[in-house]
Amino acid sequence: MIFEDIARFKKYTTKSKFLSQTEDLAAEQKARATYENLICLADDPDVLEPLKFLREREIVHFQRFGEALRIVQDSLAEKKYYAQKPLYENNKAY
Repeated sequence: MIFEDIARFKKYTTKSKFLSQTEDLAAEQKARATYENLICLADDPDVLEPLKFLREREIVHFQRFGEALRIVQDSLAEKKYYAQKPLYENNKAY
């Protein structure tokens, strides 16, 4: 139960978003390479067309995940501003 809660928490942290996007990029590249290897082995046009479509789809996914990764990197780089509660002494705010 505790491990599930930790996993849920890590899922929503910015660092884990960064790592998740990086893993997604790697998976897309691996799939693209697989489709390219299959295209090199195939001779039948009925097989080649779907493989080319799938390869192109992986390229688009890679681009979209790259854009998402850039958004996460930009949010990590921007300066954070935090409001501070006023100090109270005898019900007087300073």
